[in-house]
Amino acid sequence: MKIRSLWWVSLFTLSVLLLISKLHAADNTRHISDFNFNWQFMLKDENAVFINDDNEQSLGSWQTINIPHDWSVELDYTEQNAASSTGFKPAGVGWYRKEFNLSDDDLNKVVWLEFDGIYNNSQVWINGHFVTERPNGYISFVAPVSKYALKGKNVVTVKVNRTAYNDARWYTGSGIYRDVRLVKVHQHHIKHWGVQVTTPEVSRQKASIHINSALNIGTQRNSRLSLKVDILDANGEIVTSSKQKLKHSHSQTINTEIALKHPVLWQLDKPTLYKARVSLLQKSKTIDQVTQTFGIRSFEFTADRGFFLNGVQTKIKGVNLHHDAGAVGAAVPREVWRYRLDKLKNLGTNAIRLSHNPHSPGLLDLADEMGFLVIAEMFDDWLVAKDKSVVFLSDNAGKGESVKSYTEHFAQWAEQDLADLVRRDFNHPSVIMWSIGNEIEWTYPYYTQALIYKNGKVDYHGEPPVYTPERLKKKFEEVTKGKPDDLARIAQYLSKIVKSLDTSRPITSGLVTPSVGFVSGYTDALDVVGFNYRAQEYDIAHATYPDIPLYGSENWGTWPEWKAALDREFIPGIFIWTGFAYKGEAGPWPRKGLEISLFDYAGNTTPRGHQFETFWVDKPKVYLATIDAELSEYTFDQVDGWVFTEREHPVKQMQWVRKWEWYGVSENWNYKDAQPVITHVYSNTEESELFINGRSLGKQTISDDNNRILFWEVPFEAGELRVVGYNGGKPVAEYALHTHTPPTKLNIKATKTTLEADHYDVSHIHVQLLDKNGNNVVNDEYTVLFEITGAGKLLVVDNGWENSVQAEKSDRLTTHQGRALAIIQSTFDKGQIEVNVSVIDKNGQAIASIASSSIVLSAN
Repeated sequence: MKIRSLWWVSLFTLSVLLLISKLHAADNTRHISDFNFNWQFMLKDENAVFINDDNEQSLGSWQTINIPHDWSVELDYTEQNAASSTGFKPAGVGWYRKEFNLSDDDLNKVVWLEFDGIYNNSQVWINGHFVTERPNGYISFVAPVSKYALKGKNVVTVKVNRTAYNDARWYTGSGIYRDVRLVKVHQHHIKHWGVQVTTPEVSRQKASIHINSALNIGTQRNSRLSLKVDILDANGEIVTSSKQKLKHSHSQTINTEIALKHPVLWQLDKPTLYKARVSLLQKSKTIDQVTQTFGIRSFEFTADRGFFLNGVQTKIKGVNLHHDAGAVGAAVPREVWRYRLDKLKNLGTNAIRLSHNPHSPGLLDLADEMGFLVIAEMFDDWLVAKDKSVVFLSDNAGKGESVKSYTEHFAQWAEQDLADLVRRDFNHPSVIMWSIGNEIEWTYPYYTQALIYKNGKVDYHGEPPVYTPERLKKKFEEVTKGKPDDLARIAQYLSKIVKSLDTSRPITSGLVTPSVGFVSGYTDALDVVGFNYRAQEYDIAHATYPDIPLYGSENWGTWPEWKAALDREFIPGIFIWTGFAYKGEAGPWPRKGLEISLFDYAGNTTPRGHQFETFWVDKPKVYLATIDAELSEYTFDQVDGWVFTEREHPVKQMQWVRKWEWYGVSENWNYKDAQPVITHVYSNTEESELFINGRSLGKQTISDDNNRILFWEVPFEAGELRVVGYNGGKPVAEYALHTHTPPTKLNIKATKTTLEADHYDVSHIHVQLLDKNGNNVVNDEYTVLFEITGAGKLLVVDNGWENSVQAEKSDRLTTHQGRALAIIQSTFDKGQIEVNVSVIDKNGQAIASIASSSIVLSAN
């Protein structure tokens, strides 16, 4: 028995030693911690918050918050110390603090913090010591910790100085609005963003994979270091590997070439992803490891036949996106982006231009996963800032301290910011171009002055300008008076920065005066030239410069813009402005932003979105919307047919915005008896037939006239208005509107009924007022109250309307077109989440005649 007992003791001791050995080995590998929770925040301009002492509480009231955090979205809309350009939201100075512990073992490692984005002018201290700053509010960056790290408690402090509340042309948000991570690595480690993967040769039979691994080798003796690369397929299985020994060096870059037979290519309809697992080993023990997702694909822009993905000619159906997402502002949960990308995908979108700055890494991950092409863009301004508006878009009244922007830091920071964008996003298969600028010519007036039009008058929307290089070159030299062109010089400077880091992708920019850019030297810095709102110049530009690839980088969301690309093989596609409504570029009050998009702020499909679905999706579709005939811009003439007369904008200086706006139609079928109503029908079927209460009002066939819209003028008659689409004489699609009575109940739909209990996952709860017959109530507005119980929380509310300046961090709001949205977020708790919605009066009391409704979610 004694011998047996000793045997068990020995076995136990050996097991413990092996476990300790394994834990010690694990401690030596890279450790990445979610650093988003339990921060302290204070919105106050204090000078010495970075100093660690015992008087912290005397500085003011600290609020416990989680990251991502956008303090501006939590504040009320206001006209005071706010501006139309940035969406009538205030800014200020914010301080963030967070405590964290480090062990003795941690102090032997290299430790840093990764910030995905802080808007803006951020400064970071560790234990009261300044470590780094970043003026740019969109770029990701690292704050080193090790130099000032302490055993036990450590404190990181971040100051965010956004006193310039009108510093951009759109809503920016304020604060640490993207994720933060704490990273601990071995002294010998792979550098931050140190793994780059390219696939220079791609076919369905074989792909060559090139992995570039940048290493930091510490001062410890480099004994028996090696680098191992495993390629894992979509199932996590290793499909091929490579290993090589390293020579002693304090810093080195290792190139690994791997051939893979029969790869599964990354495609838009099947975006298959691989992983490169790069392991740094010492004496065969892993001391650091980075796993990098990538896709195997090839692409090419050609001057005569457009864009090819994996050798297949592909038309780009793109949208521009700003970095905010409606009611959540700039602090966008990943699943909100998934919700939005899913909607764009269903409408036929296959590409995104990330305007006009670096976006969230999580958004790019989703683009890889869901199959989108991406233009990653860096700058809207270079050395000269664009005008900012105060009361309404284009008043250009922004002055002084309120409009100070990144242009003041461009000379010092542009190189590092642009380089970091390329390094960060290098491995995303979705990224097909780097954009170094957007409409930069507006800040160099001599570009506009050098335009030549046949009639001598600048016309951005009509006939194209003269493209004769000799004439334009002469005019350009006259207006610049022989002085160097800073715009072209800076473009070359930025292009060289990108090319020094990545030669696998082309460089682009969105131009507004391309005819001048071709002769000034601007386009010499570009591989593919983007045309912003210059579709009328495609033909003459291609004829003059037949060897240069062109595309529509920013376009009105109309049929002529899409047709211009559809009819020209050499134009690979367009990017509509915009995919989703965004805050900013706004006014006059209370217009907080521009709903000129395929989807409104809440994710409801707009009439424009319905029409583009008929362009971009092959499935048969018809849609109808209406407008009071007296308000319609279309009238019927017996000789000329349907004639368009542009409406006057309430603000004369904003008349030009009408080019972006839609026609004022809605899904309303509640008018006065016999009132003349104009009906819009959008269709991709061969014929469309309109019915009122079952009576046919005739069939029509879609043509290119009037932006591919079918019109009927109908005397209003209560009941049903229905359109039926036919192919080959058979009905294949239909859509109907109904006259509604006052609301009696609510329809609630959740995008997800099961959430991860991770404090990140969300579900969008859409609410629609219904009448007693189940018809949508679209023009009677009521206040709805959201009550949440259980394992979740109410994140924000929204109604999708550009003129709604109601509080978004609230439990109630007034509907628009009978609709409301609540975004519910999980917590760390598991269990049920009950969402109850009721309609309340001005005193907050439930209106009994409208039945409340509820929905139950689960958090697992």
